[in-house]
Amino acid sequence: MGWGGGMGHFHGLDEDIKVTSLSREAIHQIWKWVRPYVWLLVAAVALMLVVSATAMLGPYLIAVAIDNDIANKNLAGVGIIGLYYALLYLANWAATYGQQFIMSWVGQSIVYDIRQQLFTHLQQLGLPFHDRMQAGRVMSRVTNDVDALQNILQSGVTTVISDLTTLVGIIGIMLWMNWQLALVTFITIPILLGVVLFFQRRLVLAYHRVRRRMADVNANLQESISGMRVTQAFAREDVNMQVFDGINASNFTANVAAARLEALFMPSVELISALGTSLVLWYGGVGIHAVTLRLGTTNIFAARIGVLVAFLSYVTRFFMPIRELTQVYSTFLQAGVSTDRIVEIMSEEPTVKELPSAYPLPPVKGHVIFDHVTFGYDPEEPVLHDICLEAKPGETIALVGPTGAGKTSIITLLARFYDPQAGRILIDGHDIRAVTLSSLRGQMGTVLQDNFIFSGTIRENIRYGRLDATDEEVEMAARMVNAHEFIMRLPQGYDTDVGERGSRISIGQRQLLAFARAVLADPRILILDEATSNVDAYTELLIQKAVAKLLQGRTAVVIAHRLSTIRNADRIYVIDGGRVVEYGTHEELLSRGGRYRELYDKQFASMAEAG
Repeated sequence: MGWGGGMGHFHGLDEDIKVTSLSREAIHQIWKWVRPYVWLLVAAVALMLVVSATAMLGPYLIAVAIDNDIANKNLAGVGIIGLYYALLYLANWAATYGQQFIMSWVGQSIVYDIRQQLFTHLQQLGLPFHDRMQAGRVMSRVTNDVDALQNILQSGVTTVISDLTTLVGIIGIMLWMNWQLALVTFITIPILLGVVLFFQRRLVLAYHRVRRRMADVNANLQESISGMRVTQAFAREDVNMQVFDGINASNFTANVAAARLEALFMPSVELISALGTSLVLWYGGVGIHAVTLRLGTTNIFAARIGVLVAFLSYVTRFFMPIRELTQVYSTFLQAGVSTDRIVEIMSEEPTVKELPSAYPLPPVKGHVIFDHVTFGYDPEEPVLHDICLEAKPGETIALVGPTGAGKTSIITLLARFYDPQAGRILIDGHDIRAVTLSSLRGQMGTVLQDNFIFSGTIRENIRYGRLDATDEEVEMAARMVNAHEFIMRLPQGYDTDVGERGSRISIGQRQLLAFARAVLADPRILILDEATSNVDAYTELLIQKAVAKLLQGRTAVVIAHRLSTIRNADRIYVIDGGRVVEYGTHEELLSRGGRYRELYDKQFASMAEAG
């Protein structure tokens, strides 16, 4: 039984498809992220309004130049209008630069905050979540979904405000210049709304499928790379390639389906825009012919031409923000999907929580008591039943029993990775549910059968046990567990890079590093989970010597399949079927002829046959 034994595979976060573009929870969460930067956003919006205003005035200046100055051969007036036009777009350039820089800074800052919050929250979530949720899927939330959200935060909000402002301004100018032409232009708006509504549901579903398929790719890729040694050892490359090809093909299909919808959506908007321009051009041409277009000038022909040129420019600009809004709308749909997925992670509650009244556990002597503890990963199916055991300060107790008996579940509860459904666990009389998690785990050290070694140097991995340790203390810890000798044989000694998960050093060397890490942490309670089961005889001898030093003056809970390694334990608890079936010293248990004697005889017989 592993740390997460008994847990089913986790599907919930990726199987639900929502069709709303932005849920109320997503909008509320986005506001929480945006709120610290609201004044910068106000400044960006103000600059964006300047951009919109300067852009809207351009066609009007052209109309004035054509109708009032060019038609009347007023070259000085044309020059003044030209100067105004240049200054107008100089202001437009400066405002655009300021707005884009502010929004880029705000967008990056918000993404930084989101990733920090996600990482902090993921570390607070207990083992049940991490046992169920594939690491690749979590990575997809922290990277892909946050990137999708960044697009809307960095440019989407101000684009919407700018486009809406521009749209309202252009509508006002068009109605002022010629309300008949304006109404002709507006004929296309109901058609445009119908197109948007038609595509909305289909695009949301498509973006959900894209996100889910991308998460599948990340999950499979992370698992395949992490398990590459096993893959190559069993010659599974072709099979794994077929599995990945299927997942990758599903991702391809989902992306093509979304791209097909986008390819239909945007040209449909362009088509409606072209229809509006055609209607204005036709109606305006008829208006010129009928001498109906006027702008307060005696030169009727010039007035007609100036108004039509300006109006066609405004028609183009009228549909430009609409096109941008439809593009931003697609981005909003993707951001809504991604925000919902991020919110799902953020709303996951830790299964192990500190009480509001939790207090720091004072320095302990190491008196551990399991008081009638019952526990199941699924509360309906207990794996531990009424467990009672005790380790007095400085004692070493051992847990033995067949695979799946519940030994690892016991030490998992001691470190409070899970909480029992019944009973309590005491350390020096303190219920571990009443103290803070950091103060509890900070006084424990754990060495597992397969210890996690981080990418980095030997020194960094040992120092992980106590980050403020000096180089001399790191070396002293390594010497105590007999690791110094092999470290000095490495190319760069303590500065040797061990590779991902310690791939550049042997299993036994990884175990010695784990012991050195535990020594440096100087825990009062030490947990050893089959720490010598995967090493050679020589390394086991080194580790046993290290263990002897490490156990001095500490309370230890040891799990071991090799019964010879725990014969000196103060007390041995035999676990079978999630229950304590007997306990005592090695000699006492052998003399009783019970379950321990049976296990001992079987192991001794197996060793004799192997020899």
